Amino acid sequence: MDCCFPCLGARKKRKTPAPPEKPQIPPAADNKAKPGCSSSSTSAAAAARQDSLSEAKKEFVLSNGSEHRHIAAQTFTFRELAAATNGFRADCLLGEGGFGRVYKGYLESINQVVAIKQLDRNGLQGNREFLVEVLMLSLLHHPHLVNLIGYCADGDQRLLVYEYMPLGSLEDHLHDPSPDKPRLDWNTRMKIAAGAAKGLEHLHDKTNPPVIYRDLKCSNILLGEGYHPKLSDFGLAKLGPVGDKTHVSTRVMGTYGYCAPEYAMTGQLTLKSDVYSYGVVLLEIITGRRAIDNTRAAGEQNLVAWISAS
Repeated sequence: MDCCFPCLGARKKRKTPAPPEKPQIPPAADNKAKPGCSSSSTSAAAAARQDSLSEAKKEFVLSNGSEHRHIAAQTFTFRELAAATNGFRADCLLGEGGFGRVYKGYLESINQVVAIKQLDRNGLQGNREFLVEVLMLSLLHHPHLVNLIGYCADGDQRLLVYEYMPLGSLEDHLHDPSPDKPRLDWNTRMKIAAGAAKGLEHLHDKTNPPVIYRDLKCSNILLGEGYHPKLSDFGLAKLGPVGDKTHVSTRVMGTYGYCAPEYAMTGQLTLKSDVYSYGVVLLEIITGRRAIDNTRAAGEQNLVAWISAS
């Protein structure tokens, strides 16, 4: 199951291009525009949910100098997204996990095939994580980060609309390959590893403050045409330390098997926490084994422990 939970222990060329400025991401900023689709609900519960969204939004607003930007992603109504997936029919289902379900759909308004993530209203990804993902992907743009097209926050419905990645996830190809498709060759594996590293580098080195991904794993590396990799699912992302600070303290979240042990034990999150997770992914790419595989012998179930003991 692809889900997040508390860790359990373990184009044009230029002759003299100027280095790009890092996007400025302040820890708090006020933006009165409320995200989401129109809703006629006036219940206290709906109002409380909207307040939660507004408060979360204040913490993650892109600023470049003194100019604040609104969310660039489009808003969609629930009816539009239901129509795009033929009523969320089973034959449109791409996958599911603790967060909810992902469907393939077609949006006539933009003439594009998309992936629509419908969050489980009782699932692991709440309002705050939803807003974090919308805002992070709206302000962070890179060839190796998945493109967020839009979102819907209609009543208690929470949906995210992404570009469709036709080749699925790295996990699909490594651990659940189709019998009619060949396994990834070494050149393709290294291409995917390098692309994922470039996406992570952008989060760590090209934004200010840096962004800690916190959920790097094979199922979150999606593949486009030509096996072009992009990082996805930013609901757990956190703004990294600034100034003299070396870490941020936070509730331990992530996926078992990918979580850095020092973060799992102390709750102190650093950029190196992501580097550890990338190392686990790299081991999976090289060995073809899962990070955690309970079908193997006791000493071989944890990939990192097995490699360390070899």
